[in-house]
Amino acid sequence: MIGIKTFSPEILKDKLKHFWVLSGEKIISIEDNYDSTSGAPVFTREGKYCNRGWTEWTQGFQHGSAILQFDATGEERFLEIGRKNTIDRMAPHLVHTGVHDHGFNNISTYGNLLRLSGEGRIESDSWQREFYKLALKVSSAVQAARWTAVKNGGYIYSFNGPHSLFIDTIRSCRVLGIGHKLGHYLPGENDARINLLERMLIHIATSAKYSIFYGEGRDAYDASGRTAHEAIFNVNDGNFRCPNSQQGYSGFTTWTRGLAWAMLGFAEQLEFLATLEDEELSPFGGKSSLEAMMRKAAEATSNFYIENTPTDGIPYWDTGAPNLNKLGNYLDRKSDPFNSWEPVDSSAAAIASQGLLRLGRYLKSRGMDETGHRFWQAGLTVVDALLSPPYLSTDSTHQGLLLHAIYHRPNGWDYVPQGSKVPNGEACMWGDYHAREVALYLQRLLNNELYYTFFSGVDNE
Repeated sequence: MIGIKTFSPEILKDKLKHFWVLSGEKIISIEDNYDSTSGAPVFTREGKYCNRGWTEWTQGFQHGSAILQFDATGEERFLEIGRKNTIDRMAPHLVHTGVHDHGFNNISTYGNLLRLSGEGRIESDSWQREFYKLALKVSSAVQAARWTAVKNGGYIYSFNGPHSLFIDTIRSCRVLGIGHKLGHYLPGENDARINLLERMLIHIATSAKYSIFYGEGRDAYDASGRTAHEAIFNVNDGNFRCPNSQQGYSGFTTWTRGLAWAMLGFAEQLEFLATLEDEELSPFGGKSSLEAMMRKAAEATSNFYIENTPTDGIPYWDTGAPNLNKLGNYLDRKSDPFNSWEPVDSSAAAIASQGLLRLGRYLKSRGMDETGHRFWQAGLTVVDALLSPPYLSTDSTHQGLLLHAIYHRPNGWDYVPQGSKVPNGEACMWGDYHAREVALYLQRLLNNELYYTFFSGVDNE
């Protein structure tokens, strides 16, 4: 269980400064040395980024990292790297009809640029801003069109096909929210105007119902906060069939990166929901009902993470991984990335830490000080561990920023160094990006700057 200690984020200031120095070095190394013709960089092998063909879901994290680096440091060269690569390389992702990853690729690039423009952080003429808006409108509609209707709900289906709901996709819902904020919709058959906000809210509700467990007797393994990576539906009659997992150990265990996607996704959507008017939400069940649904899922998953993670806040890759029992009382001590039985996943920690911080701040703003404080302090505990070795990569020859990440343990894709029995010592593009996101989130709070959300600056002209 995470050893939650009370400390001020002020003590992380020096670590954050060091982090951004290392981060800039890694971005430049990849920019100068990575062969982009091989596809998007996914994870490192022996310290060098390489591709792993599945889908090109990490390219937005690569170029978005440079934009975040500019946001944090003000160094113009990173803005130019991020902006140029977004324009040159990201257009195919706007019209990619075969994936559920629009909120990853396009919010990280076009979305960050629109946010910085709206915040007045970058100079942009009206046409440049309209370019970012158009890109996100297109992306939001294409993502919303990837739709499966089920009994009393529906969802944006994964690249596995119409039967498959991934918990990851809750973060892709952000692009539908942006599209709605920009006044867009999905034109359907007979010129039907499909509401992007409605699609987003239905997807979130379906995810909360079928992908998250609440200890209410749903099945024999129903522990509150347990999260299924995938929910399987019969597309002929719309019935739910079973939980499943593509990258976790099983449908009845919790893959911790999927858990982290849920934690951050629900927390962000609570923040977004707060910006919408009651009248706008009344056709979809009302604001209070929607908030209760999202809060229930966010709190359940965040509590599960705290209770099923080692004391430093870095989880093993799956809470039901088959060899965890050989580690003894592993929840009563710090994580061990060099153990001989099961790998940790620092990328899950990077994602989860932001979810804990956002949820904690949100709850405190609603007067729930004790609960909010618990999540906030847990988030700080995780970030503190991530900003230090053995998780922070200080080796200038290693292109990764956040070490000991896992991509696909069941498929055996992750590099196992000589002399080790499990993968360790490597980084992944989504882990590095989300480490930068949570570092930026905290830095802005520490500097009393504009609060950082995915929808910041969207409404500003």
